Amino acid sequence: MERQITLTLLRPSCCRVALVLAVLLSVGVLSGTLYAQAPAAAGGAQGLVPIPIQLPKPMFEGTPQNLSVPNLQKPLGKPRDPFLAPAGVANVAKGKKVTSSDMEPVIGEIEQITDADKKGAEGSFVELGPGVQWVQIDLGAPQEIYAVLFWHFHKTPRVYFDVIVQLADDAGFKTNVRTLFNNDHDNTSGLGAGKDMNYVETSEGKLVDAKGAKARYVRLSSRGNNANELNHYVEVEVFGRPAK
Repeated sequence: MERQITLTLLRPSCCRVALVLAVLLSVGVLSGTLYAQAPAAAGGAQGLVPIPIQLPKPMFEGTPQNLSVPNLQKPLGKPRDPFLAPAGVANVAKGKKVTSSDMEPVIGEIEQITDADKKGAEGSFVELGPGVQWVQIDLGAPQEIYAVLFWHFHKTPRVYFDVIVQLADDAGFKTNVRTLFNNDHDNTSGLGAGKDMNYVETSEGKLVDAKGAKARYVRLSSRGNNANELNHYVEVEVFGRPAK
């Protein structure tokens, strides 16, 4: 049922204009005029700007075919929309210390995960052992985090399983642990069953909204992929600013 609102302004004033805007917004008349992505901690759309993402060149083209993976997200078929956050937000993970459940990778060095090399070719990714593996970034101090962006592998289209992204206040992940993303639908990894969908890796990486959450540590888990049982990371970026 449509609602009609009649507003009479005898003497325009700032107060009256503000009242009109508030009423129109409450009934959806101005829907679509605000930013599509507004982090909860940003205080609305005012002052939001696209976060500074620099994507690597694509290494394959077209939509992957015949991927027998359940609960698979349909590709957008277009570039991802810009992600908005407060001005001054930057990649606070660059060059930061990385630890892992596998500190002796099959290929590469753990430090490569935050070295800003996102090309995805040979020599640009780290290969961890089979089973459930995780990498963890110490941001050095509590940060106000708006997005976590990561690339497991984008040389060829793959789907990584049980992808989980968490934040915590301590390195042992015991204090104030929060889960931002979890597509482990049957709790195989033992971190709880998630409701997020599987997705195909591309040069855009996977961007997870953190909504301005405050944390010092970021941990990403996975459990192999549709091509083999190994785990890979090209790069992890964390977009935030020092917590107040």
